Amino acid sequence: MKNIAILGSTGSIGRSTLSVVRSQAKHFRAACLSVNSDIDNLYKQIKEFRPFSVCVRDKKSAAILAKKIKPSIKIYCGESGLEELVKDKRIDQVMFALSGAAALRPLVSAIKSVKDIALANKEAMVMAGPIIMRLAARHKVKILPVDSEQSAIWQALSGSSSTSISSIYLTASGGPFRSVPKNKLRSVTINDVLAHPRWRMGRKITVDSATLMNKGLELLEAMFLFNVEAEKIKVLIHPEAIIHSMVEFADGVVIAQLSEPDMRIPIQYALSYPARLPGSLPKINFYGLKNLNFGKPDFDKFPSLGLAYQAARDLGSMPAVLNAANEESVESFLNKRISFLDIPRVVARVMARHRRVSSPDLRQVMQTDSWAREEARSIISSLKS
Repeated sequence: MKNIAILGSTGSIGRSTLSVVRSQAKHFRAACLSVNSDIDNLYKQIKEFRPFSVCVRDKKSAAILAKKIKPSIKIYCGESGLEELVKDKRIDQVMFALSGAAALRPLVSAIKSVKDIALANKEAMVMAGPIIMRLAARHKVKILPVDSEQSAIWQALSGSSSTSISSIYLTASGGPFRSVPKNKLRSVTINDVLAHPRWRMGRKITVDSATLMNKGLELLEAMFLFNVEAEKIKVLIHPEAIIHSMVEFADGVVIAQLSEPDMRIPIQYALSYPARLPGSLPKINFYGLKNLNFGKPDFDKFPSLGLAYQAARDLGSMPAVLNAANEESVESFLNKRISFLDIPRVVARVMARHRRVSSPDLRQVMQTDSWAREEARSIISSLKS
């Protein structure tokens, strides 16, 4: 029985993780759960899974929850609460299902506490990938990717050295605007953006998928996870989302990972690795497949992807700037303060103003993150006025 801490248990990835735990109850226990403020759904999860601890980031919500649950369940709260929760010696693995830069500090804490990581959060790796990978190596901690694309690369690389890689093909569905002319993007609504054709995800990642920034963040994440330079990673539009990524080796052989577009598949593999557990997860009906299509991304129509490649070339503190400016811009878009096309414009302006630090430590990464957010807010205010 493996004790799993699920950070972000009421979000899309968190709920899918609990679905895997539910179906594989002989192998996994949801030992710890965390949310931002959604205590109603957390309370339902507590009743079903009976964790030994929970964390609520919002302190008022944590106080309300404390009155409803048994005192035997330990409650952590605030940003520091996650850092403390993951130190529990009973935890075997931590699922990082929460989004955004908020995952960075608890991720560092979990690695230092020698907990294996199932990583569904890409922002922390984008911000501080080299630091995280060095720390994981020092503490002999496994970082097992959960994003379908990174899981596909990881599985394709099984037993192979990164030096044998010729190219990595990072597949993308193309999002809701793959076939929409560029001039039509000026008038898209939030509902248009959130209508992803293949995946049901959180609001932030769905916006990132619409701008293709999500694929840019995955580019940076793949660089750090697999120790591959940006020039070897190519984005490939694949609207069917059956091939989740491919690796081409020096001898011309290409290994692809295929599965139905269901996040429970890479989640279960990250939790069960190196075993592959049988179950009721969906399987591909190859007789029903008619076409698998591929195409190049339109960098002019989706400038966010080009900004990510720029950050991948510059490295140092620039990926943290890209991530922070994008988070602020997406939040402003979702709050109807800027337009969809303003998102990459804000990110580009923040990146242009940044004085890059070549080899930042964790403190400098956090300082860069704060600076970029303030800069983005200032630019967004000027756009509004």
